[in-house]
Amino acid sequence: MDFRPGPAEQAFRADVRAFLRENWTPEQMARVKRSGTMHDWDLHRAFAARGWMRAAMPESLGGQGRGPEELAALFQEFDLAGAPYDGMSVSMMVASVVAQVGSDFQKREIIPAVLSGDALLCLGYSEPGSGSDVAAATTRAERDDDGWVINGQKMWTSLAEVSRWVILLTRTNTEVAKHRGLTFFLVPMETPGIEIQEIKTLGNKRSNATFYDDVRVDDRWRLGEVDGGWEVMKVALAYERGVMGGISDGMALFEATRRHAEQTTLPEGGRLIDDPAVRECLVRTAIDNEVADLLGARAAWVAATGALPGLEGSEAKMFATEAFTRATSDLLDLLGPEGVLKQGEPRAPVDGFLEYCHRYAPVTTIYGGTSEIQRNNVAERMLGLPRAR
Repeated sequence: MDFRPGPAEQAFRADVRAFLRENWTPEQMARVKRSGTMHDWDLHRAFAARGWMRAAMPESLGGQGRGPEELAALFQEFDLAGAPYDGMSVSMMVASVVAQVGSDFQKREIIPAVLSGDALLCLGYSEPGSGSDVAAATTRAERDDDGWVINGQKMWTSLAEVSRWVILLTRTNTEVAKHRGLTFFLVPMETPGIEIQEIKTLGNKRSNATFYDDVRVDDRWRLGEVDGGWEVMKVALAYERGVMGGISDGMALFEATRRHAEQTTLPEGGRLIDDPAVRECLVRTAIDNEVADLLGARAAWVAATGALPGLEGSEAKMFATEAFTRATSDLLDLLGPEGVLKQGEPRAPVDGFLEYCHRYAPVTTIYGGTSEIQRNNVAERMLGLPRAR
């Protein structure tokens, strides 16, 4: 396998870097970190103005038809720049799903607003009692004349506070296998009966618990067939393939720490980078980063062949997030007490970035499917071991 970037990916990556230099500033980054909401409307609208909200959508549906390698490069550059892209990636994915399986009404209402950068969508998948096992959803949607009444709760509904719609997975049939009785809805967040409660993560990023109390929606907001939610989920997974955002956190940490070690003078003379223990730790981190990058490239390559890189994505996600967590702990130990100083505090190494990463890293092993879920995928689907659940 040759994972070296092709001309199209290289050109697109250069465009993304130039875009970020022009549209992402330290002031914006500081504002996002203070709020905890991982979204910046100025950046988002500039992104949409470039036409990139159409990047993942097939040309036959009015999109740019960019390949998985280009999409992976796009979000890797956002990762490296510390720029938020959750709202972009989720909205791009859902807009593509609506373009393929949505009704004419849904296409008119949602796609123009999303592609213009004026509206976001959020994901209503996970629940308190089921976590990554989305097929175990218990949020109920019941028929009511020409519409539906929805009751239940979702967890980790990130960006619900700034989204116009939630793509909501509900249970509409309890008499069949759990993955057969699911139905999706596109629910306007302004609908009466929806409550949003903020959840602060270790990394100070905001997520939400969302509650649905007799939420009434017209049937025109149903996405796909009744009890056909699993088929819609497959379409969503097809558009997610190869978009490996979130595996480059360790690269930004490595570069920041390396620069700090090169610029820091020890009391006894010489630079911090000259310490063999520091060099060894940095080298181990660099090796892990390279492995994570190759695993992500393999997942994108599999997606480019037309297959779904579910197993490859599990491997990349699990390795990258656990390596990132390990690196933050090792590097914090090397820098000593000053390493726990936060942004803005005097003498904080790399302006508190290491301390922030140390808090944020454990969260990355949970969202997008916990490490336990990813290990189960690898064990069952690659190694042929018995099911764990």
